This record gives sequence, C-alpha cells and structure tokens, in this order.
Amino acid sequence: MADEEHIQHCMLYEFQLGRKASEAAKNICSALGQDAVSARKCQRWFEKFREGNFSLDDKSGRGRVSNFDQEALQALLVQNPQITQQELATTLNCSQKTISNQLRALGKVQKFGKWVPHELTDNNRNQRVTICSSLLSRQNRLPFLEQIVTGDEKWVLCVNLKRRPQWLDKNEALQPTPKPDLHAKKVMLCVWWNFKGILHYELLPSNQTITGAVYSAQLERLAQALREKEPALINRKGVILHHDNARPHTARITAEKLRQLEWEVLPQPAYSPDIAPSDYHLFRSLQNFLLGKKFNNEECLKNALTEFFASKSQEFYNRGIKMLPEHWAQVVENNGNYIVD
Repeated sequence: MADEEHIQHCMLYEFQLGRKASEAAKNICSALGQDAVSARKCQRWFEKFREGNFSLDDKSGRGRVSNFDQEALQALLVQNPQITQQELATTLNCSQKTISNQLRALGKVQKFGKWVPHELTDNNRNQRVTICSSLLSRQNRLPFLEQIVTGDEKWVLCVNLKRRPQWLDKNEALQPTPKPDLHAKKVMLCVWWNFKGILHYELLPSNQTITGAVYSAQLERLAQALREKEPALINRKGVILHHDNARPHTARITAEKLRQLEWEVLPQPAYSPDIAPSDYHLFRSLQNFLLGKKFNNEECLKNALTEFFASKSQEFYNRGIKMLPEHWAQVVENNGNYIVD
C-alpha cells in the first residue's frame, strides 16, 4: 500500500485538477489499491484545501486551519450569541467556511430565542425575585392558594384564522391563505376564576374601555358571584385577589372598592405574565380552542366561551392555580428572568 504522504500528494493533485472528493477517492483507490483512501477522508482534506491551507501536515488534515484562534471565537460567542457567521469571519480574518467548521466542532447550533413580554431591567428582576420569594415563604408557612381569585383581560377575535398544511400533488400550486385583518373585529374578555372553575366573566361592550370606574363595577359583580358560588370564601376565609398592575387595577377608585369589599390583593411584580395563571394556563388553552373558528356576532362568541369554560374539568382549573408556587420558584432560580417554556 502507498505511504500516507504519497496519498496526501495525490489528493492535492486531484483537488488542483478540480475534481470532487468522491471522484478523487475513486481515482486514487484505482491507482494505489482498493482501500488506499476513503471518500470521507478525501472530503476532510478537500475542505482544508478550499480554505487555502495546502499544508500536508496530517495534524491539520481534518478540515482545521492549524493556527485558528478558537478561544477568540468562543469569546465572541459569549459576548454576542446573535453574531452572524459573516461577522465572525470578518472579525477573525478567515473564511465563512472555516467559521462554519469551527462552530460545528464546538457543538454549536443556531436557535431562535423565544419572544418575551418585556426587556427586564435589573430593578424588574430584583422585584420579581423579592415578591416570588415572599410568596413562596408565605405559602410554605400557611397555604393560601385556595383563597386566590385570579382575573385578567384578553382580546378575542371574531375570526380566528389558522394556516394548515395542504395535501397536493408535487407540482400543484398552493392555495393561498389570507392574512388576518389588522383591524379585525375583536371583543375584550374579562374573566375571574379560582381553583374550582370560572366565577364570573364579561364581554366588554365595543364602545367601552376599561377604566377604574368600569373595573370597580366589575368587581362588585364579581363579589355578587362569589356570594352565590363561594360563600365560605366571602364570609370566613377571605378573598385574595390576584390581578396585574394595569392602570385600571391600581386606580384610586379601584383601591377604594377593594377596601370596601375587604379583599386582600396578592402582590404581582410588573411585566410578569409568566406568573399569572390566566396567561400561562387559561388563555393558552382558550387560544387553541379558538383557532380556526369564526363568530358572526358577539352572542355566538359568548356561547362558544361558555362552552369552552364548561368543558374544562375542575382539575384543569385546580392545576392552573396550584402551579403558582412552581412558577414562583422558577423565577427565583432564574434570578428574576422570564420562565421560557
């Protein structure tokens, strides 16, 4: 069998003739013996040659540029995980192919980050950790999850388009799917629930917006629903209301109404839908239910919402509330950063 150095010269010769690696391997094996060189080995050497490295030193024969500064590459990735291969190649003065090989050697893969609701500041993160730690401690001392009444608002579209894949012949044209109307008709859903189920919900009239006065009136209707459905919570245990920090929820008139009702308000850090049961649990399931559905009027929409809420078991609502400590703990463990699932 030919020696390794001769085979390397043959591979370089084949490369300079403009042949493909697989063709070169076949030619070399035909001339020097059936097992002289594998196609994969030729591919590695051809990658090196394409990068401008024509050294026949076997130590650099695996597609690496021997003087590549891998530590500088890693430092750039730590500094900016979103940097492009072209930017890396320019900074490190090498080809994009070299960067691609080095990233693969490091086991790096490119992934899109998930959208988060807000760019948190250090103060936001500190507030999230402080509040979640306090709530965890309180829950461990004296469990209170079954006293929570949580509420939130959500826009619901009357036309909920869903793009689906199409079964077509190979050369058959796709049927277009219209984009959602930017000004599609929508209705504001306001809903309150606890570990047993839905307590009260309303669809806000289209000519009305949520203000402190509107929200206070809603709380009075919620209180009436609680007197009917959860008298023990009203009379003995005490309501712990959970809502976000939207302006109507913190308005002076709202604070006065809550004092009249003698309800406690659970602390909720700003910009924190990941620890709001409606956002991470109820509304996700509702959105899946609504996909692909169209409603001709608000009455049809309301009937569909009633159907959805009734279709969910008590265990569904119980799970949404009982997941709160787990979410609080994750926020603490993540140093206040968002829970990304």
